[in-house]
Amino acid sequence: MVGSTILRMADSPTPPPSLGAPADSGESGPPLLPIGIGAAAVLIVIGILIFFGRKGANENAAPVAADPYASSLSISGLAMSTADNFAGQQVTYIEGKIINNGNKTVDNAVVQIVFRDALAQVVQKEAQRLMVITTREPYIDTAPLSSAPLKPGQTREFRLTFEHVSADWNMQLPEVTIVKTSTA
Repeated sequence: MVGSTILRMADSPTPPPSLGAPADSGESGPPLLPIGIGAAAVLIVIGILIFFGRKGANENAAPVAADPYASSLSISGLAMSTADNFAGQQVTYIEGKIINNGNKTVDNAVVQIVFRDALAQVVQKEAQRLMVITTREPYIDTAPLSSAPLKPGQTREFRLTFEHVSADWNMQLPEVTIVKTSTA
């Protein structure tokens, strides 16, 4: 073995690879462009959510314009019941009577239903088209008021159906108010 030399690793002409360190000797930081784009996208999404969230809150807080003929209709005899549907979920029903005390025939009515909690705060508020009961035996059928318009002086039974009621509801009869009507 003439003329050969054995090198130790410390004397190696190429340094061993270092994990996590950049290959070049220039200083490099985190990739700023992708981080900036991601941060801008998150801020835009948050801004959109805040904008639409406030718009929805303002719509719920705004009073509904009073329907002039709604005062000619009265609701009475409200009662509630629950039953299981075919999927095994509990459905809540509100039944009552609507009376037309005015001089016009009503062919559509929308009611607002307000459920409250134990502190009398609104936990659920929704509007539904009034559905009148058309037959009672053997099962109750309902139809829109337009299928059997409510003439002056007439009374009809109605049913409202809720597939979900807030768990915070105080189990008291909710407020039911007529908010919109259509007359013929």
